Amino acid sequence: MKKMKMTAAVLSAALLVSSCGSLNQTAKGGMIGGGGGAALGAIIGGIAGGGKGALIGASVGTAVGGTAGALIGRKMQKNAEAVAEIPGAQVQEVTDNNGLAAVQVTFSSGILFGFNSSVLSEQAKQSLSDLANVLKKDPTIDVSIVGHTDKVGTYEANMKVSQQRADAVAGYLRTCGVPYSELKTVEGVGYTQYNDSWSAAENRRVDIYMYASEQMIKNAEAGY
Repeated sequence: MKKMKMTAAVLSAALLVSSCGSLNQTAKGGMIGGGGGAALGAIIGGIAGGGKGALIGASVGTAVGGTAGALIGRKMQKNAEAVAEIPGAQVQEVTDNNGLAAVQVTFSSGILFGFNSSVLSEQAKQSLSDLANVLKKDPTIDVSIVGHTDKVGTYEANMKVSQQRADAVAGYLRTCGVPYSELKTVEGVGYTQYNDSWSAAENRRVDIYMYASEQMIKNAEAGY
């Protein structure tokens, strides 16, 4: 799947429950994107979505200092490298609403779900279990999840299945021990962010964003 920069949006609904087993890694994931989050904005959600989509990032109210930003950048680089080892993960370093480094992880529906389905595949459970292990190592990471679809079927049906896919991913991360408080937004956007230059399969995806929480920013401003 091609790398992209997409943003997360509005808070959503209940999380689905599934069991989290002990799963072994079988293959390498995607490579880390260039730029190290240097380009400000990461607002492609607002562009590709025709104005829909909100910027990711904690509401800190003031600009984050350069030293704190550098500390966060190093931490997110480490997280990006860890996630890049996950089977089926495509990893891109992006930038959040505060101009801080963030990580986007994309899973295609071919890895996560069958066509028009929100039931996680066994390979998806393995990948999400590995992602949960990364997230649990740092409780100061905030997470946003966005589900997407192709254009087959009605707008309403696609919105429903994209939300179910986002919920399924969030629910499985929860059963793997990721605290509810870390999952800031869980949303399906249907095909509102469809990219005509990609195949239908490439557009059926789930994007997961890892970014600095308010606590991580406070820690970095305190020098750690």
